[in-house]
Amino acid sequence: MKHVKIYHNPRCSKSRKTLKIIRDHGIEPEVIEYLKKPPTKDELKKISILLGLKPKGFVRKNEIEFKENMMSDKLNDDEEMFRLMIEFPKVIERPIVISNNSAIIGRPPENVLKVLN
Repeated sequence: MKHVKIYHNPRCSKSRKTLKIIRDHGIEPEVIEYLKKPPTKDELKKISILLGLKPKGFVRKNEIEFKENMMSDKLNDDEEMFRLMIEFPKVIERPIVISNNSAIIGRPPENVLKVLN
């Protein structure tokens, strides 16, 4: 059986729907509420590798914290973006699902099927 991990925000409808799709496939994932327990720098680096994206590729650029902290000026500095993502986890795109050695952003939620099948 696959080990599935979801970086989840229960207040986000896309995140809730993605979690439901996983459970509807008979999988009980490890649920990480990343706003309560932000990922570490090492975890973010692993997510970046698995997604095949630089940090700027999985941040929410319309979040207030992104704009207030002028993160757009730092988008090309991966180390600084990792630090800011830990400090302001709300800017991390959601949900992120990891299954074995692959990851996907659940937007749209049906994207999760790519790592479940």
